[in-house]
Amino acid sequence: MRKAPQVYLAAIVAVMATKPNHTLSYRKVPPLLRQMREDANLTQRQLAAKLRKPQWWVARIETGSRRIDVTEFIFFCRGCGHDSAAALRQLSRHI
Repeated sequence: MRKAPQVYLAAIVAVMATKPNHTLSYRKVPPLLRQMREDANLTQRQLAAKLRKPQWWVARIETGSRRIDVTEFIFFCRGCGHDSAAALRQLSRHI
């Protein structure tokens, strides 16, 4: 007896939902980055221009649909005028 296609689709969705950027600890990162940008009175477009990135890059990071690596985190913080070490300490207190 063959399984219905919906069963396979449900299995694929379940696997997709466990990507690292969906972990509970990573969910603290995007709001912190967005708050930093807003505190710097920058729009996504303005920050993207400072970082020489497209606006969608900033948007995807802030919504959590794109993970940010350590070097990007540092550049993001600098673009917002924040100390990356202080931001990392703040983040580590909440994880």
